Amino acid sequence: MAPPHLIPTPTSMTAVPSSPFRLGAGAAISGDPDAVAALQAHLDALPDAPSAGPITLTVEAGGAAGSYRLEVDAASVTVAGADPAGLFAGIQTLSQLVQSGPDGWSIPAVRIDDEPRFAYRGVMLDVARHFHDVDTVKAYIDRASSLKFNVLHLHLSDDQGWRLEILSRPDLTARAAASSVGGDAGGFYTQDDYREIVAYAAAHHMIVVPEIDVPGHTHAVSLAYPELSEQPVLSEHVHEVVALFGGDLPENGTGYDGMAVGFSSLKIHEEATYDFLRDVFREVAGLTPGPYLHFGGDEALGTGPADLAAFVARASALVAETGKIPVAWHEAGAADRLAAGTIGQYWGFVSPTDGMDDKARRFVAGGGRIILSPADAIYLDMKFSASSPLGLTWANGPTSLRRAYEWGPAAVIDGIGDAEILGVEAPLWTETIRDLAAIDAMAFPRIAAAAEAAWSAPFASTPERTWESFRTRVAGLEPLWTRLGIRFTPVQAGDPS
Repeated sequence: MAPPHLIPTPTSMTAVPSSPFRLGAGAAISGDPDAVAALQAHLDALPDAPSAGPITLTVEAGGAAGSYRLEVDAASVTVAGADPAGLFAGIQTLSQLVQSGPDGWSIPAVRIDDEPRFAYRGVMLDVARHFHDVDTVKAYIDRASSLKFNVLHLHLSDDQGWRLEILSRPDLTARAAASSVGGDAGGFYTQDDYREIVAYAAAHHMIVVPEIDVPGHTHAVSLAYPELSEQPVLSEHVHEVVALFGGDLPENGTGYDGMAVGFSSLKIHEEATYDFLRDVFREVAGLTPGPYLHFGGDEALGTGPADLAAFVARASALVAETGKIPVAWHEAGAADRLAAGTIGQYWGFVSPTDGMDDKARRFVAGGGRIILSPADAIYLDMKFSASSPLGLTWANGPTSLRRAYEWGPAAVIDGIGDAEILGVEAPLWTETIRDLAAIDAMAFPRIAAAAEAAWSAPFASTPERTWESFRTRVAGLEPLWTRLGIRFTPVQAGDPS
C-alpha cells in the first residue's frame, strides 16, 4: 500500500528492506540542474531547511512519456525520469514522501515505478468572472503542478470582462476589462504578463490553454465592438438568476456584473465577426507555445442551433488556421462541420443528460478526443457542503470530496474509453471566488481527487484507488499543504461522509 500521504497514487510501489534515508546537513543534490533547483525549493520549505543528499536526479530515456522511477534506501535517493516532465513528477512524489520524526526529516525506503494514465491532466482557472493577477495564477500553478497536473486552462473572456491585451483590438481591454461579478474591480493581462504566466507554467512542466469563449459569453465584447454583438436574449432563466443573485439585466454597451449566462451572442452572419476572431485567435496563438486554443462554444442560448453550427464550423477552422488544435465545450459537437481533430471538453454530469454524451461522441467521430470535466464531480466551484459560504450548487451540488473521487473517466460516456480520452480537467469558475484564499478553500482537497483520476489507475481497480485509502492519504497531506501555505478546507470539514 502507498504511504498514507501519496497523491496521486503511483502505478507500483514496493518497500525496500532498509532503514529510511535521513536528510542531514552537508550532503548534496546532483544531476539535472532544473530538477535540482526544483527539489531544493521544496526542501527549503521544511523547518530548519536541511541540506539533503546524496540525492541523484537524472533523465534516462526509454520509458513512457512522463514516467519516472524513484529508489530510496538508507544510503541514497535516485529519481530517474523518462523525460524532464517525468523527472519533475518524480520530484513531486519525493517531496510528498519526506516525513518528520523524532530524529528529524527522513524518506522511507521504497521503490516506485510510475507513469500517467492520461497525457492531459488539467486545471482551469476562470479569470473573467473575477480577475486574478499574475501572482495568484503563479501560485495556482505551484499548487497544481505539485499534484502532477500539466495543463493550465485560462478562461480569458466572458460576459463580465475581457482579460488579455490584443494589440490589433485595443478597445477590448480599454473598454471591456474593468469589471467583475458583483461590481468588483476587473483587470487584464498585458501580453508581457501573459508571457510571464506561460513561462512560469513551462518551468513547472505545464502548458497553458487559452480560452476565448464565443459566440456566447461575449457581452464584454459589446462594450468594445457593439456592432459585432446581438442584443441580449432575456430568457426566463436570466430573470431567475437576477432575482436569485441580484444585479441588473444585461444591456448592450453597458458593463455586466451579474451571474446569468446564455444571453449574449456575436453576430453569426457578419463577416466582421470572423475578421475579429481571426485577429484575436492569431494573436493568442502567437503568444501561446502549447498546441491547443479553446474557443468555447458553450451555453450559446441566444443563438439558434443552425447558426451555432455554422459559427463553430468557421471558428474551429480559424483556430486550425493558426496551427493550433481547436478545443471546444461539448455543445459545439452538435455541429456537423467542426475542423478535423477538434477536441471536445465534456462538462455534463457523471450520468449524462439531455444528449450531452451524443454531442461529445461527435468530436471522436471527427478525429478528435475528449477531455472529461464532469461538473457534478470535479467542478471545484461547487459548494463542498451546504454550509460553505463560497460556491454554487447547480451541478447536483453540494459536491463532497467523496463524490469528487468516486467516478471514472472511462465510465462516463458509453463508447468513450481511455483511447478516446485525451485527459481530465478540473475547472474552477469564479463567480464567488475573489482571491487566492478562496481558490485554496474551494480547490483543496477536491483537486487531489481530480489529480488521481487523471494520473492513476481506474477507480476501484486497486486497494489504493478506493475512497477509504484516498481519504486517509488526503488527511496525511494536510501537514505538507500547511507548510506550503495552502489554506485548504480540512477533510472532515469538507466531507462529512
